[in-house]
Amino acid sequence: MKADGKLMDMLTGYAASHQHPFNVFVHMLGIPTIMLGVLIPLSWVTVTISDFSFSLGHVLIVAFFLFYITLDVLFAVVFLIGGYFLEMLAAKLGAYPGNTGWIIAAVAFFGGYAAQFAGHAVEKSMPVLVKHPIQANLAAPFFTVVELFNISGLRRDMFEQVQAQIEANRQQDAS
Repeated sequence: MKADGKLMDMLTGYAASHQHPFNVFVHMLGIPTIMLGVLIPLSWVTVTISDFSFSLGHVLIVAFFLFYITLDVLFAVVFLIGGYFLEMLAAKLGAYPGNTGWIIAAVAFFGGYAAQFAGHAVEKSMPVLVKHPIQANLAAPFFTVVELFNISGLRRDMFEQVQAQIEANRQQDAS
């Protein structure tokens, strides 16, 4: 499968600053952890229509899914499944008594970001978050799914195309 257009631009831009295995590893942990930190308080706000109840966390996951489906259907569906389970975990953790949910949410949110900054320090690259915070937060969960495919050896031709584009961009920048 070939990546082209907007997807290829996004994958190439992301992968260029996520080449070091340690940086990739901490992003694979840090991004879902940040999402958990966001989803916990969102799980506290629920709406019931007829007998159907959903939280703002569900709304966020579906909104991300709808954006991601414009990029790649398979990656979007995998995100939706993972996001659903992450939201379920957030609701369980958010139901702990007292301030426990807030504490878990804060530690997850700030700890996840700290891990990513540590990864970029090892990589010696500037986090996209610094230059484009909205773009970084919208795209990061998608790239976690993409990286799972890369690690698993799935869609190898697409990742080879991304690496070739990164190399071509570096050669062009060097000249």
